[in-house]
Amino acid sequence: MGALKPWHIAILVVVLILLFGAKRLPDAARSLGRSLRIIKAETKSLQDDDRDLAEKADAQSGYQPLPPYAGQQQPQQAPYQAPPQQPVADPVQRVRDN
Repeated sequence: MGALKPWHIAILVVVLILLFGAKRLPDAARSLGRSLRIIKAETKSLQDDDRDLAEKADAQSGYQPLPPYAGQQQPQQAPYQAPPQQPVADPVQRVRDN
């Protein structure tokens, strides 16, 4: 059950010939083959791009900064301080005041 028998294939071929005609079937098969080749090439290039990105990510994740020289001290960094905030004036309110 569900297996494709030889007479199923024969009926399918007859229906295709009746629908498209014997002259258009080779052209249709040729264009279908080209389309499948293009799809195969594109999917392969996408897989290669993904593989290249993964290799680059692996190479970057192994990065470690060099330790300082034995006689050199690391400079002390001051803690980050946000700049003082100035009051924000509403441009619409400024126009109304003038």
